[in-house]
Amino acid sequence: MKAYDTLTEALEGLKREGYTQDYNLKPDCLHCQPDNIELRPADFDIVDVYRFEGMTNPSDESVLYAIETRNGHKGVLVDAYGPYSEAISPAMAEKLRYTPKN
Repeated sequence: MKAYDTLTEALEGLKREGYTQDYNLKPDCLHCQPDNIELRPADFDIVDVYRFEGMTNPSDESVLYAIETRNGHKGVLVDAYGPYSEAISPAMAEKLRYTPKN
């Protein structure tokens, strides 16, 4: 896993590595515009996770997921971390609990 200092730097680095899809978190799936693609938990894997705190407000936290779909597409999901995070289904919560592979 590569280390990044900022969310912007991580997004740019992952884009260079082919993570070009931009996913949005829905309660029970990931959604990608403009192709109107919906991914259920069984349709993708989390490759890496990066956490960032805001420079001026430590409670302003975000998490960046590097995602690869079963059919080989790569993309990213940016979400709030902590109390501002989205309400999601138990299946999505379990899928987003990333454990690095050693």
